[in-house]
Amino acid sequence: MSARNKAAKNYVLDGFVPQQQDCYEGERLVHVLKSIQRGVESARVLAGNSLPEKVWLKQQFAIGVNDVTRVLERMSPSAEKGSSAQSPCVIRLQAILLAADCNPKWLTKHLPTLASSRNVPVIIVKDDKRGSLRLGELVKLKTAIAIGVKARGNAINQRIEEILDGDEVNQGALL
Repeated sequence: MSARNKAAKNYVLDGFVPQQQDCYEGERLVHVLKSIQRGVESARVLAGNSLPEKVWLKQQFAIGVNDVTRVLERMSPSAEKGSSAQSPCVIRLQAILLAADCNPKWLTKHLPTLASSRNVPVIIVKDDKRGSLRLGELVKLKTAIAIGVKARGNAINQRIEEILDGDEVNQGALL
């Protein structure tokens, strides 16, 4: 057994199992993305138009694999939450939207485990090789492999909370 496989096996045996991830596809994905888009639009209107759109979006989201990884690494692990030695984290992620069509897969392989250690849920967007295009539409880019939703207490966060609680899927059937 290779050293990597042994480490992975010990990792799971030590009692740490990565957090469950939600995978959205088809009609369910359409409802979720429309809901998030409505949240983005309403949060933008409520915030006023004092900032350029790209700057405002960067304040609301961590966009791209590197940015999401950077924010996650700066968050304190859930096991050390009570530790006073750690400086308080300025930015917290509420959830991560991750495209399933990332190629090569190793670009995003670390994100679910890192998110799980920080108690951040992962929402996987699966849309027949178009997941990254769908995520890019949310942040006004061509493509986006990973988007971290920053916890700011606005309409976007309310929509994400509804999705994580499962309310949006039930409401989506009524639309």
